[in-house]
Amino acid sequence: MWESETESFSGRDNGNGVQSTSKHGVKTDSFEQKGQSWFVATDIPSDLLVQIQEVTFHLHKYPLLSRSGKMNRIIYESRDAELSRICLDELPGGPEAFELAAKFCYGIAIDLSATNISGLRCAAEYLEMTEDLEEGNLIFKTEAFLSYVVLSSWRDSILVLKSCEKLSPWAENLQIVRRCSESIAWKACANPKGIKWQYTGKPTKVSSPSWNQTKDSSPSQNQLVPPDWWFEDVSILRIDHFVRVITAIKVKGMRHELIGSSIMQYAAKWLPGLTKEGSGLSDEGSNSSNSNGSISWRGGLHMIVSVSGDEVPSVQTKDQRMIVESLISILPQQKDSVSCSFLLRLLRMANMLKVASALITELEKRVGMQFEQATLADLLIPCYNKSETMYDIDLVQRLLEHFIVQEQTEGSSPSRYPFSDKHMHDGSQRGTNLNAKMRVARLVDSYLTEVSRDRNLSLTKFQVLAEALPDTARTCDDGLYRAIDSYLKAHPTLSEHERKRLCRVMDCQKLSVDACMHAAQNERLPLRVVVQVLFSEQVKISNAIANISLKEAAESHYQPLVSNRKSLLEATPQSFQEGWTGAKKDINTLKFELETVKAKYLELQNDMDNLQRQFDKIAKPKQVSAWSSGWKKLSKLTKTTNTETHDINSQVPNAEQISTKTPRRWRNSIS
Repeated sequence: MWESETESFSGRDNGNGVQSTSKHGVKTDSFEQKGQSWFVATDIPSDLLVQIQEVTFHLHKYPLLSRSGKMNRIIYESRDAELSRICLDELPGGPEAFELAAKFCYGIAIDLSATNISGLRCAAEYLEMTEDLEEGNLIFKTEAFLSYVVLSSWRDSILVLKSCEKLSPWAENLQIVRRCSESIAWKACANPKGIKWQYTGKPTKVSSPSWNQTKDSSPSQNQLVPPDWWFEDVSILRIDHFVRVITAIKVKGMRHELIGSSIMQYAAKWLPGLTKEGSGLSDEGSNSSNSNGSISWRGGLHMIVSVSGDEVPSVQTKDQRMIVESLISILPQQKDSVSCSFLLRLLRMANMLKVASALITELEKRVGMQFEQATLADLLIPCYNKSETMYDIDLVQRLLEHFIVQEQTEGSSPSRYPFSDKHMHDGSQRGTNLNAKMRVARLVDSYLTEVSRDRNLSLTKFQVLAEALPDTARTCDDGLYRAIDSYLKAHPTLSEHERKRLCRVMDCQKLSVDACMHAAQNERLPLRVVVQVLFSEQVKISNAIANISLKEAAESHYQPLVSNRKSLLEATPQSFQEGWTGAKKDINTLKFELETVKAKYLELQNDMDNLQRQFDKIAKPKQVSAWSSGWKKLSKLTKTTNTETHDINSQVPNAEQISTKTPRRWRNSIS
């Protein structure tokens, strides 16, 4: 059985409790309580008063000395022979545990249960109630109950582990925490296939599952157990015991996504800064399993963190920090074990609570592994280090760097697949990485648009974050243009140089038609950027027309197959005809726009020529001297004579000019 209600365990049993048969000589059937004092119901007057905290016990020495080694030492080693008062404030389990131990010494039957067994076991160890004093002493009884009853029950193991929170370090030293944690882990990892049971959770009246309850054991238990049935039960544990259970579950091979889901549910329950907001978490559990055994969340965890750290109670800050640090340390190493949204919200709270920097760095790396799954709302993390900016821009920059490093590591890692599948794997891997980068690029552009409204955001931080991703990550720069325009609107005092520097992060050739139309009329952009936008749009139109011409030329080669366009349209489906009609309209529109641009270009060229002519008229003509003009005329005359002579000689190639040479003309000196 995994589950048992409050049970009795005895070597020598009297009714339904553990009973001892000692020769104590004091016969009694019960204890009586009067206020904060306990009295033995007997005619023999008490000779020993034991005080534990604010409660006093009026007892007799002999029954206690016969079972407790510690009481023997205290009484016989004391210098006071008539010692009648003992203070045991350090006894684990407090007055409740000592009451049961005292009743056991008097031979009164006691009921052992999951709620009192851990305290009684620690108290028996403290009082040294060993087998050396009497066979079947309290240590033996409680240890047997733990081993044979508690550890075989799911619910009792949870309750005992919960009760150990007030028994440190005794419960740790006696291995109660370790044994209960391993028992819980073993039962959580057991395969529930083919077993129909009712599991624990919010309904306390429903018993925990029994290991021997098969599908034919009870007609009412007709619901298969989901794989997350143990989440609610382990979430009631203290953080250090929860860590012990999760560590034991990891060792036993539990699926990492199940472990991550249990951590998310624990965080939602114990961290006041992480609250459920419209989630599908119900009282019966947070997850459900589909037909193939995988986990499907009913709504998921939607958590928000308070913006100001003052909203977190100061008395709980230390406990919250310990919980956050412990949860970070036990997160599974696999990529998708927890959602990126949960990691970012946990990171936000870690920064708010000043968690150790090493753990924050580790958490940032985990976020970088699945950064493409993040949302804009998760990235808007306030800056808690008294920075000028409203949001933590440096944190997002680090997350982006971790993502890029992770992508480069995955791309350069050797293939784990056979050689025959290597090319197929490389292609799919590149496609996956490219899609992830594109999603991150859109996310970063949206983030820049949001934070650009902050007037304290420096141009350098904006530019560094915008240029962190490679150029291949963005196929369209509309989002980046929107962020730039938002930054220019929020920072109207930027100089012309700063505006040009800001616009360099954008590629005008990657803007859509709508973005180009908006940029052409945007007065906040530098004039040079507007010209680049118009030029890039003209190039796009020219390329589109050229591609259309090539397609029409290519279609003309297939005329023997289809005689003319009319027969082609008649032979194609209606959808193709409609597509062709739409394409023709687009072509005509592009041609019209191109003709308009050409006309504007000719007008500008004519205006430029007119301006040039006016400039030439205004400019003063150069004064040329008679000497230089005479030489120019002489040189022109010489060139004309030589040209005519050359033409005549070329017309009479067989003349006697070979033997008869023209006399050389000597230039007369004018000196």
